[in-house]
Amino acid sequence: MEKRKQYPDEAGSLRCDLHTHSVYSDGTYTPGEIVAEAKRLGLIVALTDHNTAAGLPEFMDAAQKLGVTAVPGVEVSTEYAGKELHLLGLFVLPEHYAAVERMVKEQHVLKEISNMELVERLSQAGYLIDYAKVKGRNPNGNANRAHMAAELLEQGYVTSIREAFDTILSDRGGFYVPPSRLQLIDVIKELRRIGVLPVLAHPLQELSEQELRELLPHAIEVGLAGMETMHSSYTPEMISLAEKIAAEFSLLSSGGSDFHGSVKPDIFLGTGKGWLCIPSEIYSNLLAAWKCRHLHSAHRNIAQQN
Repeated sequence: MEKRKQYPDEAGSLRCDLHTHSVYSDGTYTPGEIVAEAKRLGLIVALTDHNTAAGLPEFMDAAQKLGVTAVPGVEVSTEYAGKELHLLGLFVLPEHYAAVERMVKEQHVLKEISNMELVERLSQAGYLIDYAKVKGRNPNGNANRAHMAAELLEQGYVTSIREAFDTILSDRGGFYVPPSRLQLIDVIKELRRIGVLPVLAHPLQELSEQELRELLPHAIEVGLAGMETMHSSYTPEMISLAEKIAAEFSLLSSGGSDFHGSVKPDIFLGTGKGWLCIPSEIYSNLLAAWKCRHLHSAHRNIAQQN
């Protein structure tokens, strides 16, 4: 287990963190370790690993044992109008873990092809990567650029994970070609179908204000429930803008640190870069909306069966 960080603020002002990653995607903490940190910090916490629900059984079991309020989730890589956008699915019930895995199965196949092509290009340039070792860094055998970066660091080709992303593994480096992705609208529909609450992740990272405003009516029409208005990458001005847009479109606000552990050493659980504070009302509002939609879907399904 890696050495724990000293958090900049543990004075009880923390509330919830609805965007974190574990070793099951590209984080360095196990789901149980994330729960333990949340317990220590007094946080309501969500696990939203990239394109997998594999860590959720361990996460929810640890939360039950430690008495932590936990939100089982997923972060799906999607595409809309040629741009990569990430979509959070919150409140994934155990009976829907398999449905999530089926939904992202195609994404894993496309990612594997992209990874193998990346390894080949790196090898031709003299960067010798043991892909079997890279895949072994993840408990479920999936690999992404974070795992590639860790291998490059271990082999001495770079001095930090950040350097790997900024140079060799950047979109401009010539080695990495992003895989094709699932379509945002289709993923929103599927999450709604299985009773999961769709929330747009950090949209102002990828979209301008105008692009976001143009997207939202289409996303809301098929079931988008909320968007992250608080995120570690946001400035106070971006948070204010995101909250304004969410209110205008009657979307729920969500927020999270996007915690990855030592892969992103400047981002802390609950506080992001040290100042993020997400009130528990954010969680309560999302939970209430999910319960309402889930109950409505259950009643609709019963009606269709009769």
